[in-house]
Amino acid sequence: MSAYPAVVNSSLPGPQDITRTVLPNGITVLARSNFNSQSVVISGYLQSGSIFDPAGKLGLANFTSLVLMRGTARRTFQQIYDELESVGASLGFNASVHNTGFGGRCLAEDLPMLLSLLSESLQQPVFPPADVERVRAQLLTRLAMRDQDTGDVADLAFEKEIFGDHPYGCPEDGNPETVRPITRDELADFHRRHYGPRGMVVAVVGAVSGDQAVDLVHQALGSWENTDQEPYPPLPEIKPLAATVRRHIPLPGKFQTDLVMGTIGPRRSSPHFHAASLGNSVLGQFGMMGRIGDVVREQSGLAYYASTSLNAWIDAGSWEISAGVNPANLQKAIDLILSELRKFVENGVSQEELKDSQTNFIGRLPLSLESNSGVANALLNIERFELGLDYYQRYADLISAVTPEMVLEAARAFIDPDKLAIISCGPEG
Repeated sequence: MSAYPAVVNSSLPGPQDITRTVLPNGITVLARSNFNSQSVVISGYLQSGSIFDPAGKLGLANFTSLVLMRGTARRTFQQIYDELESVGASLGFNASVHNTGFGGRCLAEDLPMLLSLLSESLQQPVFPPADVERVRAQLLTRLAMRDQDTGDVADLAFEKEIFGDHPYGCPEDGNPETVRPITRDELADFHRRHYGPRGMVVAVVGAVSGDQAVDLVHQALGSWENTDQEPYPPLPEIKPLAATVRRHIPLPGKFQTDLVMGTIGPRRSSPHFHAASLGNSVLGQFGMMGRIGDVVREQSGLAYYASTSLNAWIDAGSWEISAGVNPANLQKAIDLILSELRKFVENGVSQEELKDSQTNFIGRLPLSLESNSGVANALLNIERFELGLDYYQRYADLISAVTPEMVLEAARAFIDPDKLAIISCGPEG
């Protein structure tokens, strides 16, 4: 009898209830019905992320995404807002490194309207000058707040240190000096060159059949073409650190120091991914933030918080430890974290620790798929990382198959305690 919680595969998304269709213009449609709710969620992405930002115009992709709904060839911003508000629907856009994402929600009967607004916003934005300036002001305010947050400053410096000139090392929302000079014409030009149906994915989940979802997306977006749409550019190689890099960034007027330390982690398609995820749970997530949280915060009282994270993307990932500390305890906290990392890569995890994390991973999967939005995100992950339509039905077996030896191998493949980026931000050291 299995020691892990039973998950009924037929209740999880899989080939039996996921409709996947590629439209003639290249848009991939993923749909799953849920008639227990009268609502529908749409979610998706286009290949128009910050990967296309010119060096001097960081934040251009993000800026463009935020102005899409500020007016189209057919509707003003107020008309778009009123139409959504009148039926209790929502729609929004945001940019990441690889993609511009979108998401919305409505009642099933209003899905044609929501898809029509999505289509308009993607194909016919007019970038009204007054609205461009309003969005710029909002962006600059957010950036000013970010640049006074010790955690954000440390995170950005850490990513720059491990990823260098790769897009993963550049802030997706840019910097004040790169956002200020972006013109309305540059937003329109970015849209013209990078928004198109090739590589676009739309997930539809809720009270609609798979065939209906495909038909409605086809009606709204099936005629979209853009012969100017540019392919992904070649990416620079990500080189691992040759030695530990230690930086402290002083931020006057602060009383807490935020610490980020770590290294490059596995990409999502890496064979080490599941073992690294489970190892990360033991190291700094499970229970009271794992070993790191227990030793650094609970036992030693050196940090206000301390945990680890494993971030896995298409081209690479990061494996990092974050902590908020009293400035007087900074070096003690660093030394203690390094000690725990050395134990981790020397001895790995115990069978009991691993089993606890495996049980947690398997048990929380159904909870993450209870909502339409959770299922939509799962469908996008399947497509984005080419996991296969049966991934979530295989998930429990994939997690259960991980051994302590596999976790140790993953830890040693990525973590070298003598080759880390150690970045802190806070009062003058």
